[in-house]
Amino acid sequence: MSLLRRSAAAALICLAIAPAVQAWGPLGHSIVADLAQRHLSPAAEAEVERLLAPEHTKSLADIASWPDEIRNDPTKDALWKQTRGLHYVDFTSGDCNYTPPRDCKDGVCVVEGIDHYVKILADKSQSDAARLEALKFVVHFIGDEHQPLHGGSRDDKGGNTYQVQFDGKGTNLHSVWDSGLLKTHGLEWKAYADELDARGPVTLPPPIPPADNVYAQWAEESCQISRDIYPPSHKIDNAYVQKELPVAELRLRQAGRRLADVLNLALSN
Repeated sequence: MSLLRRSAAAALICLAIAPAVQAWGPLGHSIVADLAQRHLSPAAEAEVERLLAPEHTKSLADIASWPDEIRNDPTKDALWKQTRGLHYVDFTSGDCNYTPPRDCKDGVCVVEGIDHYVKILADKSQSDAARLEALKFVVHFIGDEHQPLHGGSRDDKGGNTYQVQFDGKGTNLHSVWDSGLLKTHGLEWKAYADELDARGPVTLPPPIPPADNVYAQWAEESCQISRDIYPPSHKIDNAYVQKELPVAELRLRQAGRRLADVLNLALSN
């Protein structure tokens, strides 16, 4: 059974219990995509522009949120059901060690989703339409995987059921990390990307043994981060923002760097 067919079967079972899948929101996804595009090789940049031509854009930021947006498009209902389980991974153990049979049953998680679509993107025998769709998912899923709550290990649907007070209103921790934290900086995505890129090359964490699956490592990093971002008071105050916003920004920068590396390899001649 193909990955997408297995994804569809699992997703239909889990519709009622699956966490919300929007990570970073449009702001964060656009930042990740723009940071990556700034560091594409000439060959990769040319291929990105060629694949994006039917979308009447040259910007990865313009398609970065498409895999979330299709849930509201009736014509994409089948694709949404097939892929909604590929936006995150639920670690079932607090050790944050990725074990596919346990944490990614039937290949339905973001780790395997990235691998699946990167292979399609890199396969020149695939149609341009299939590779364009794969590009959209790769850009989005790598962003998703770097949002800590898309790789958590707690039984709270990725922080969706962990209620907090933020800016005088009730919300949940997942929503705070999707967009609330980033919006406190008060910048639109392009200006925010400019600021983050101006900080220079980002330092990436060292490989996590056995280091044979980089997509799994990125999820394990998110899992480890997620353990320390729950406010015991259930209040998101200024102290929390000052502590955690740099963490969120670092994950955006890491995602942008890694997305560029993936695209440069997949789209090289």
